[in-house]
Amino acid sequence: MIIDSHAHLVMPPESFRFMAELVGGRANPNTLPKIPEAAVRKAAEELVRSMDSVGTDIQFISPRPYLQMHSVKPGGVTQLWSMHCNNLIAEFVRMFPDRFRGVAGLPQYMDEALDVRATPELRRCVNELGFVGCLINPDPTEGAGPTPPGLGDAFWHPLYEAMTELDVPGLIHSAGSCSARESYTLKFINEESIAIISLLGAKTFDQYPRLKIVVAHGGGAIPYQMGRFRAWTVRKGEKETFDEQLRKLYFDTCNYSQEAIELLLKVVGTDNVLFGTEKPGTGSARDPISGRDYDDMKPVIESIAWLTAEQKANIFECNCRRVYNKAFRTDEQS
Repeated sequence: MIIDSHAHLVMPPESFRFMAELVGGRANPNTLPKIPEAAVRKAAEELVRSMDSVGTDIQFISPRPYLQMHSVKPGGVTQLWSMHCNNLIAEFVRMFPDRFRGVAGLPQYMDEALDVRATPELRRCVNELGFVGCLINPDPTEGAGPTPPGLGDAFWHPLYEAMTELDVPGLIHSAGSCSARESYTLKFINEESIAIISLLGAKTFDQYPRLKIVVAHGGGAIPYQMGRFRAWTVRKGEKETFDEQLRKLYFDTCNYSQEAIELLLKVVGTDNVLFGTEKPGTGSARDPISGRDYDDMKPVIESIAWLTAEQKANIFECNCRRVYNKAFRTDEQS
């Protein structure tokens, strides 16, 4: 089975109209739209066709991160938008229960504590909609203001407590970027790198040993700069090597470079990497060398000669089942 652990919502046109009204009206009126079922099904079927074209069996879908509007004032904008996107995802799962699992986008408004909007929405998505994980944006200001503390800070603990209580992983995935120096793609990589060092430096997993964190896009820059951080832990006199600390995290394959993915697998280990494509998305462009889209990642993993059949199965399926264990509990019980 091929499980794509990192993918996003394909939205019907009605959702974008709602977005324009929501931003223009600054969350007034504060009501959610009713999207016709036929429009929702059409969008879901489009995503299923994309999956079928590359041999994906199941996708874990979340809202489009760069559209989460965490920095748009007031906080009601991102709250209503997050709820709308999460409700759409729940509809996709209802229509195609064998093909989709829901991952919640959280209304992390930039000027509020997480327990105001974000953790209540996480609880709603898990307890009422059956979602199996959530996105975590390390910088809800999106570069528009003073950034919150790193993910190792106590500011984030209410979210970690809710995640461990609900037994759902978090996917570190930045959102938009308001900076003229930083595209949202570069913002993703920078925030993932900062997040890893903050989590490990604060010994977050000592306090939350059941916390499960997946770092998107192959871990930002960290797995490709290992020498610097190995030296860092030696200078600090750490008991664990940086390699040992890094393997408390999980990573996905949304990198689109075979050379980089091979390095990632060697550095963090094949048990810590989950198959992910983000297809359709940024990588949905034709590679002139292979003739495939860059985000058609299944042939890339299959072509790595030094991986055993068991290791490939772990990357494609088994690691995801282990990390997102709630996603398949019903299947295993039936």
